[in-house]
Amino acid sequence: MADFNSREYEWADLTLILGGRDITTIRAVKYTSKIERESVYAKGRLPRSIQSGNMMFEGEITLLRSGYEALVKSGKGTVLSLSLDGLFVYGNPAEGNALTTTRAVGIQFTEAAVEDKQGNKFQEITLPFICLNIKEQA
Repeated sequence: MADFNSREYEWADLTLILGGRDITTIRAVKYTSKIERESVYAKGRLPRSIQSGNMMFEGEITLLRSGYEALVKSGKGTVLSLSLDGLFVYGNPAEGNALTTTRAVGIQFTEAAVEDKQGNKFQEITLPFICLNIKEQA
């Protein structure tokens, strides 16, 4: 009988390589692929088909302040000037996990908002981005 491992990937299994650098200050990540779709109508009330249009790729990376400052330094004073590729790698080979890699091509940040509040023990900064493509299993 074959051995079956039902272990799922968890937060500790995520490695983010951004512009060739392992980002150890990452707190959260989100990325989305979208496509425009529209029903096409003709005679009657029901759609005849669904047509597809442009694709869009976007996301967010949340970092600790020190990671944000390292990106600002790389961008010569702003993260808005950066254009980076990102690798989201899931799995831990030391534990025998198969690696799953997602590649975000041409990441450019769209906003650089810094916020802090009284009582915070650390500072998180969320950087929304758009990119040219998100390739699963890359």
